[in-house]
Amino acid sequence: MAEIEISQVCKDYHGGVRAVHGVDISINDGEFIVLVGPSGCGKSTLLRMVAGLEEISEGTVKIGGRVVNNVDPADRDIAMVFQNYALYPHMTVYENLAYGLKNRKTPQAEIDARVQEAARMLELQPYLERKPRALSGGQRQRVAMGRAIVRKPAAFLFDEPLSNLDAKLRVSMRGEIKRLQKRLGTTSLYVTHDQLEAMTLADRLVVLNGGRIEQIGAPLDVYHTPASTFVASFIGSPAMNLVAGELHGDRLAVGPEIMTLKSFAPASGAVTVGMRAEDFRIAGPEEKGLAFRVDYVEELGSQRLVHGFVGDQAMTAAFPPDLPVPLEFSLTIAPEKLHFFSVETGKRIEQQHARFNSEQQAAAIPSFAG
Repeated sequence: MAEIEISQVCKDYHGGVRAVHGVDISINDGEFIVLVGPSGCGKSTLLRMVAGLEEISEGTVKIGGRVVNNVDPADRDIAMVFQNYALYPHMTVYENLAYGLKNRKTPQAEIDARVQEAARMLELQPYLERKPRALSGGQRQRVAMGRAIVRKPAAFLFDEPLSNLDAKLRVSMRGEIKRLQKRLGTTSLYVTHDQLEAMTLADRLVVLNGGRIEQIGAPLDVYHTPASTFVASFIGSPAMNLVAGELHGDRLAVGPEIMTLKSFAPASGAVTVGMRAEDFRIAGPEEKGLAFRVDYVEELGSQRLVHGFVGDQAMTAAFPPDLPVPLEFSLTIAPEKLHFFSVETGKRIEQQHARFNSEQQAAAIPSFAG
């Protein structure tokens, strides 16, 4: 087991295309880090540079304190799990698990002990004499994980290992990977484009966008205090609602209405205001609110997602599944649940000194119309 240090790492391709821009990540011994972002953001390229499958254009990668930029993948003491399993079809499960150890001239008794231990952990013992074609997708993925486990590497690298599985199997496999990593305590770097997968697995998230880091933090910290509009819209399902507003000292204008804030003047002028769907509630008869027109409803069983419009701006609100929802109503949100972002940069405007007047605490944000 070992820590991984990624320092000012860049990746350039022919034609002057830079895919990864000066990335810095410190991964602690035994930590589970998830690289998450949309397709093309550089997450798999970064993982492959750590693995030695891609050349590093600039910067350094250290594994266990050793610079590995020019070290062959086989000598980096890492094990990879890919989305396509990469099993040998002509070999049995036992032979697939044992193959890497045999190549390293490991004694047969130790090979057998490690294979049996991994098979027991992953519930593969009944399938050791089967070939991959006789296994389900989930069983094949467990074999791929087992092949990494028997190596007892310093670090695991996962490249979207669950993307080929159906939705139900992905959920169960997420749990298996999380339990296994905690049991083994092996430093892990995991790549996915699925923000739900990232949230449930990670000790810390690294959110990538265009080859740059947008934010690093614990999943709930990233969710509750997104560093940018990109993170706010990418992390969370449904995405955070982002609308236009203006700040003037201690006043926030949203549409034609004004809210008075106390000790809050981090910016002056146009801002982007963020609101999570679950922070809305339906306004009472005496409350002001956002005039909301329903477009359609998603019934998810555990909650009801109501999609609609406030003025001409799309908005989504989340309610309990048994709450009646009329076609038109008013939304309210507690002012302390608001998020503010710069219109120019998309970066979060810090609110650590923000306090709302007591009379505003129960008030809704007024109409966006106009």
